[in-house]
Amino acid sequence: MAKTFVLGAGYAGAMAAVQLDKIAEPFTLINKTPYHTLVTLLHEAAGGRGTPTNYTVNLSDLVRRETSNIVIDEVTGIDREKRVLKTRSGQEHEYEWLVIALGWVSEYFGIPGLKEHSLVLNDLDTAIQIREHIEQQFAAYKDDPNPERLRIVVGGAGLTGVELAGELLDWLPSLSAKYGIDRSLVELQNIEAMSTILPMISESLRSEAARMLTEKGAILRTNTKIVEVTENEVHLEGGESVKARTIIWTGGVRANPLLTEAGFTVDRRGRAKVNEYLQSVDDPRIFIGGDSAWVEDENGRPLPPTAQYATQMGYVLAANVSSAIHRQPLRAFHAHNMGTLASVGPEVGVGNMFGIPVKGLAAGLAKEASKLKYLYQIGGLRLTAQKTPEIAHF
Repeated sequence: MAKTFVLGAGYAGAMAAVQLDKIAEPFTLINKTPYHTLVTLLHEAAGGRGTPTNYTVNLSDLVRRETSNIVIDEVTGIDREKRVLKTRSGQEHEYEWLVIALGWVSEYFGIPGLKEHSLVLNDLDTAIQIREHIEQQFAAYKDDPNPERLRIVVGGAGLTGVELAGELLDWLPSLSAKYGIDRSLVELQNIEAMSTILPMISESLRSEAARMLTEKGAILRTNTKIVEVTENEVHLEGGESVKARTIIWTGGVRANPLLTEAGFTVDRRGRAKVNEYLQSVDDPRIFIGGDSAWVEDENGRPLPPTAQYATQMGYVLAANVSSAIHRQPLRAFHAHNMGTLASVGPEVGVGNMFGIPVKGLAAGLAKEASKLKYLYQIGGLRLTAQKTPEIAHF
């Protein structure tokens, strides 16, 4: 029996593990936590909607066969020459075949102080941290009515930044009422260095998203570069600064640094290059997917690190590592863009589905439907029925 490991239970790793489990191909899944996190919904958890743990799925609910093994640990090193994995606990695991889907880390673009003085939204713990931090600032305002406590800066107006800002804007009225604070005293600034928000959708939909955010009370600032962050202060190009007790960075991601450290051929974002089979160009016994993979489209452009592509890769990763083990032909990966949806609060959003633009309530409903589709993909009717009451909001 081949020693096959799947590293990471994000969207690509979880789907690969589910598919290997289905065909009873023996493997070991190594993940830092005993659950799969619905990362694309973490803005809901951070923004006061629902119970944070609702946005996780136990790994034991995803892979259930005796041929599937789960190890809760963090991979800290990959020795490709010896084919050994090193982990945080001090354990070493010899492998024959490897699926790497280790996800991403925040990209700070060399901005001084940004990492040290900002919060990020990248897992369940950070979602809870953001939520609790904001509420603590509101609670402390009664005894220390410093306006900085009621000012929130969200850096970056891509998908995560806009969805988080929209979620927070819908939470702030009830949070203000809870602590007896005039809502007009609360300020949320969404700061973006580029000339536009949500670059992955059409210009008309960007304008609609901007309108929704501003109507909810956001101060939306494009063409505004953050050049430094110090404690409770964001410094902007041109000399202006914004003082705030809550600074959240959503402006970029890069691949897990383990890929670079292990000597893979990587792009400028640290993603390891693969061939059309999602097989490492450096090692035929290693398959790579999700945010860890440098995958190019038919025009030679790198695919963006999205959950939909990671999920699609998961199917191919599982099929190809199994085929490689049994010396069968491999299957080429072809990305299919199903569209992009951005929620701007619990009920409305913008985006496109199969090239058709949607906005407002229709986009909100489509976002909810996408949650159910994904739950069915990874866990069938059983998981969909179990999780739907927890994360559905219509």
